[in-house]
Amino acid sequence: GGQAMNFDHFQILRAIGKGSFGKVCIVQKRDTEKMYAMKYMNKQQCIERDEVRNVFRELEILQEIEHVFLVNLWYSFQDEEDMFMVVDLLLGGDLRYHLQQNVQFTEETVKLYICEMALALDYLRSQHIIHRDVKPDNILLDEQGHAHLTDFNIATIIRDGERATALAGTKPYMAPEIFHSFLSGGTGYSFEVDWWSLGIMAYELLRGWRPYDIHSNNPVESLVQLFSTVSVQYSSAWSKEMVALLRKLLTVNPEHRFSCLAHIQASAQLSGVVWSDVSEKRVEPAFVPNKGRLHCDPTFELEEMILESRPLHKKKKRLAKNKSRDNSKDSSQSENDYLQECLEAIQQDFVIFNREKLKRSQEQPSESVSASETTEEAEAEPLHMCSSVCSSGSS
Repeated sequence: GGQAMNFDHFQILRAIGKGSFGKVCIVQKRDTEKMYAMKYMNKQQCIERDEVRNVFRELEILQEIEHVFLVNLWYSFQDEEDMFMVVDLLLGGDLRYHLQQNVQFTEETVKLYICEMALALDYLRSQHIIHRDVKPDNILLDEQGHAHLTDFNIATIIRDGERATALAGTKPYMAPEIFHSFLSGGTGYSFEVDWWSLGIMAYELLRGWRPYDIHSNNPVESLVQLFSTVSVQYSSAWSKEMVALLRKLLTVNPEHRFSCLAHIQASAQLSGVVWSDVSEKRVEPAFVPNKGRLHCDPTFELEEMILESRPLHKKKKRLAKNKSRDNSKDSSQSENDYLQECLEAIQQDFVIFNREKLKRSQEQPSESVSASETTEEAEAEPLHMCSSVCSSGSS
């Protein structure tokens, strides 16, 4: 067989940002020339910030799912320093960025986002997943302007009849029942919370601000109070169908909230929607992000080259140096033992994933080929990798 997927299979094109997972850059897979976003996170930092569980949870979830309106995982692998996730590349920027650029989102545009996200949330529900962090920051646009949900960092899997109880999410987008449940140790919550967040986001896109004035430092007690006293103000400029739809998403009682695809499909606001066209991305978005410019902050690129103590494009040299040093150093430092233990645990438990290989093996009629041959074929990765990871700036 060939060697496993690794960092050298990708050419690094540019750094584009920081996410909950760590840093992000655009890469091209050398053999297929396909472009992806690559998120990478330093293991030691991950241990220090106690984020290992979240990363593993996210990987576990992403390996099991694939949908047209999600940011899908293609490969995951690791080396001594970092964990890597290679995902769909979406170059249209996130919705938070466009809000900050004062984009005026029309009802038509927001309606399409609601439809696309309803399909994504419906799919997640079928997979027993609550996302718990639906917000403009986590919706990425492709170059045509279609919406994709990303960041499964705090998602949770709930089996039939179970309910979630953790206080998790971003406060301004969290459903009332999450706070209720946390305070009263009550019955917990379920998939409806994501639809509330979708409602908050839709309102914010249309109006430029959120329906409730909530901040991360607001105490939970005051928030429970808020939902029972404050009534949401809808703009008189909006169509009554849009207001009706938002009211249904922003219903405080989850039992009466719109919280599945069927509810959305039945709403007057969306009566004209051809759902098969939406799911095939055949409905053209009215808002198309400017082509030819990256919708992200250019400082990331500079930071990565100048300030980063472990830049990606110097990785090969660094790992080689580490190896020669590791062989010579005496390991009598006990304060480092815990860290080493954690690093070894990550090394061992990290799940390596290759969606491309998976798809190939599903496409092959299994009866015609013996199992060992199939794996041989699927394993064969090109071995003619360039030695320099990134020609620019590796002087």
